[in-house]
Amino acid sequence: MNIDDLTVKEVKHIQTLLKGSNEASHPYQVGKNYFIRTVTHHYTGKLVKVTAKELLLEDVAWIADDGRFYQAIKDGTLNEIEPYQDHVIIGRGAILDATIWRHPLPRDQK
Repeated sequence: MNIDDLTVKEVKHIQTLLKGSNEASHPYQVGKNYFIRTVTHHYTGKLVKVTAKELLLEDVAWIADDGRFYQAIKDGTLNEIEPYQDHVIIGRGAILDATIWRHPLPRDQK
C-alpha cells in the first residue's frame, strides 16, 4: 500500500482506528444536569465535557443519601448533600447509570 494512493475515505477510516473510541459517540448531553450513580457514590452536576474515559462536571454535589430513589428523581428531594467547590472528574468506568436531573442543582450542604 502506497500512502500517496489512499482515498479520503481510507484516511478517515485510519484516523478513526487510531483515535480508539470516538468521543463524539456517546449518549451524554453536554450542558445538561445529571444525577450519576457510580459504584461507590452518587453525584449531581452539570456536564461540561465527555472524554473517552471521563466526564467533567461543574456545580457538583456528592449525594451522601438520596433517600427514596424515585422521590429523588421525580421531586428533587435529597436527604444529604455535600457540594464541591470546583469541577469534578468522574471515571466513566465507575458509572453504573446516569439520568438527566430535571431540578435545580443542589448547592447547599444538607
